[in-house]
Amino acid sequence: MAPTGAESAKADVPALPVTLDELVRTAKECEAAGAAVIHVHIRDGDARPTLDVGRLRETVRALRENTALIVQLSTGGAVSDSFEDRLAVLDAEPDGCSLTCGTVNFGDEVFANPWPFMVELYERARERGVVPEFELFDLGHVAALHRLLDRHGPPPGGRVHCDFVLGVPGAMPGDLRTLAAAVAALPEGATWSATGVGRASLPVLFAALGGGGHLRVGMEDTLTIAKGEAVTSNAQLVTRAADAARLARRPPMSPQQARGFLGITAG
Repeated sequence: MAPTGAESAKADVPALPVTLDELVRTAKECEAAGAAVIHVHIRDGDARPTLDVGRLRETVRALRENTALIVQLSTGGAVSDSFEDRLAVLDAEPDGCSLTCGTVNFGDEVFANPWPFMVELYERARERGVVPEFELFDLGHVAALHRLLDRHGPPPGGRVHCDFVLGVPGAMPGDLRTLAAAVAALPEGATWSATGVGRASLPVLFAALGGGGHLRVGMEDTLTIAKGEAVTSNAQLVTRAADAARLARRPPMSPQQARGFLGITAG
């Protein structure tokens, strides 16, 4: 579950959780609805994206005190954040982190993830026992993932788990054919989830459930529940995904089950 992101403004999306209290309340609601992982971006006192390590530590602590969710911090931040600030996210000692496997056009911007940064982030995560989720926006990112694992070994816990992000303008489209090709290119034994951005949210959700994958949903990626109908809360998206998963006879994992699945022992 990805509740906030770094792109949407609170003024435009009033339901977006941007304060710590709002984020904790959202996390509790989404855990009750079926979420097992929270993918965290935070905001400063003016609701602007920030990677302040002090705020990140406070956020990790509050989420652990109030939920059993796996706390995964974004190392992507906003497209304007420096590489050093993004690396310093690991100082907040999360359970997991995102690790994007390549640079990609991101709407009108460029989301930069050059090879040396990827390697440094991976090595720091391995040293600290932080379990990475490999975020893949394009087929070339899957090739980079193979290269990373071949040269630097498996992640903490041994599980290679990826999240495909589909539907970003400039990246992979959010359709079944593209998702199937990307899944087929994964390393042997890797597991995966999928995220459909915007109007790709439902096609990707059903394709992932049918293809043996897992789901990431949230207001970072989707702001409408139907055409012309705004999302009212992250729990609304989690509930829809959990209901679909149960209908597919693939019910949501508990946070404890997800920790075992992902090889996460910290927290």
